[in-house]
Amino acid sequence: MAKTLVIVESPAKAKSISRFLSNNYMVKASMGHLRDLPKSQMGVDIEQDFEPKYIAIRGRGDLIKELRAAAKSASKVLLASDPDREGEAIAWHLGHLLGLDLTEKCRIEFHEITKPAITAAIKQPRQIDTCKVDAQQARRVLDRLVGYQLSPFLWRKVKKGLSAGRVQSVAVRLICDREEEIRNFIPEEYWTLTANLQSKGGIFSAKLVKKDDQKVSISSEEEMKKVLSELKDQQFMVKDVRTKEKKKQPSPPFTTSSLQQEAHRKLNMSPKRTMMLAQQLYEGIELGKEGSIGLITYMRTDSVRVSDIAQAEAKEYIGQHFGQEYCPSEPRQYKSKGRVQEAHEAIRPTSILRTPDSVKEFLSRDQLRLYRLIWERFLASQMSSAILDILTVEVEAGSYLFRANTSTVRFPGYLAVYEDPQEDNEDVAEGNLTVELQPQESLVLVSLEDKQHFTEPPPKYTEASLVRKLEEEGIGRPSTYAPTIETIQTRGYVAKEGKQLSPTELGEIVVAILKEYFPEIVDLEFTANMEKKLDDIEEGILPWKEVIRDFYGPFAQTLAEADQHMGKVQIEDKVSDEICENCGRHMVIKMGRYGKFLACPGFPECRNTKPLLEEVGTPCPLCGNPLVIRRSKKGRKFYGCSAYPECEFVSWELPAPEPCPKCGGVMVVKTSKQGRKYVCTNSDCRYDIQVEEQVE
Repeated sequence: MAKTLVIVESPAKAKSISRFLSNNYMVKASMGHLRDLPKSQMGVDIEQDFEPKYIAIRGRGDLIKELRAAAKSASKVLLASDPDREGEAIAWHLGHLLGLDLTEKCRIEFHEITKPAITAAIKQPRQIDTCKVDAQQARRVLDRLVGYQLSPFLWRKVKKGLSAGRVQSVAVRLICDREEEIRNFIPEEYWTLTANLQSKGGIFSAKLVKKDDQKVSISSEEEMKKVLSELKDQQFMVKDVRTKEKKKQPSPPFTTSSLQQEAHRKLNMSPKRTMMLAQQLYEGIELGKEGSIGLITYMRTDSVRVSDIAQAEAKEYIGQHFGQEYCPSEPRQYKSKGRVQEAHEAIRPTSILRTPDSVKEFLSRDQLRLYRLIWERFLASQMSSAILDILTVEVEAGSYLFRANTSTVRFPGYLAVYEDPQEDNEDVAEGNLTVELQPQESLVLVSLEDKQHFTEPPPKYTEASLVRKLEEEGIGRPSTYAPTIETIQTRGYVAKEGKQLSPTELGEIVVAILKEYFPEIVDLEFTANMEKKLDDIEEGILPWKEVIRDFYGPFAQTLAEADQHMGKVQIEDKVSDEICENCGRHMVIKMGRYGKFLACPGFPECRNTKPLLEEVGTPCPLCGNPLVIRRSKKGRKFYGCSAYPECEFVSWELPAPEPCPKCGGVMVVKTSKQGRKYVCTNSDCRYDIQVEEQVE
């Protein structure tokens, strides 16, 4: 008896799905796309109304033959690629390659790899959604037209090897704009005043907030001196003590974007690594006797919807493990932002009963960390609100008002499981309140602490904050964030230092050219509107070729004008004192994805490269020679002695300029929200000292 052939994208998924199907089915993997536009040419026939020319991907011939043979012998073929535009396009291409009748119901879709989901999908095949396919084709053709026409333009006008892309160019522009903001930032001085006060119950501190019921703003030392003189000899007294109840709601379960941001913040994972691990958790993990099981739902989604079954399972788990008071009276409903396919769900565990600890032995360290994050966030999203008591004390001194507040958790609710990503400003303490106080209570002033501050420039983007910005602006889709961020670093337009992203000189030159000659390509609103048009194509509102025609006419005209009017831009490489040991030329400083390096200008005859050793201004704690920045094979920065290999000192953290005063060991610089401190690396000592920030 002929079997039903089910084609998925990866061997891991094929293995997981095979467990849930009978012997009447055979499951094979397509290994992703089997057909695409050719790499060697544009592959889009502009004269024939932008008709794409698809070819089989090189190296996939044997696999295509194997799948064709399996399809020929099968009684039925079901295409089970991922449930998104890309997956729909893969199914459509497979249909063409295998000679299937695309009017037949040959497409199945599931959002989690569990027996109920697979069984339900097999029972409900549908036709391939041509609107989804058209939306993917439109994106592919748009990106090809921009990339394959703008990149050669940059080669001619700037330098060979450059590239531009519809979404990547906007991402680089955002980073360049932020860099410009930072450069142009003028710090503004401001002062704060804290009163340390003695009450019957003890000492507490309160911050100056108002004068004559108006918010206080002190911007100079002279103004501060005036405030201090007016407070001299004033009687300090408790004006008001009040407690306010505040309910804190849990965050919704993860979308692709929020998962990438939170994994970066909490686990220090790049978007690329987060998505790779999430894919593994989705496709299936070997759980001993249970076999291969998909642990999470599909990880490319912008929906926060949760199925009724998953909510009911979570409610029962919460009631059993935490108590009924931790279950909200009604199941929580979260609203997704913008246009979202509500057939999709948020990223959640396929079963809340599969706790992180129960699967710990089967997961790698990072798989477990990411699974725990997803599991805890989902569980918390289904729990009761936290109830906080916000205690506020106001202290009067003449016409001045000081305030201290503190928050205590009356009922933890979801906080029993998950720490909030962002604290509300209202919950951040003003002053330091640890004593009981009564209205009209007289206080004794212990001291007044005045402090000078300067406003800070906006922070550089991190991979996480860039994802957030792209999402806010409607640029790209959940599936494009990680590859976009990877691409702009690989191309040398953006360099990563620690967690921060900075534009390279090359990145700034390319963005300046695009801003001047191709403003729409790097315009946020234009790119976001194009994203909306792709959504319209998916919903059947717009024909895809009409969108391409509307874009290409003005783009081709702009390209021709830029080619005519723009001269060649010279990028001069900075010449170093380092001599190439192979050919004797002075090496030049170039920028790569991991920052600056030295290269021989005789390329391609001489391909010699070496790291650029940048001194950090701290002596080696072993031999006293200057310490330099080095890079690991993966591009991670570390510190090493310039006298290597004679001295083999290395450290991931920057050593402090002086040895530990307690044991004489090496101290390293640690940075946190509380500021910088030096910490001794000797495990028996661990002496640490806060470092005063120097004000220039």
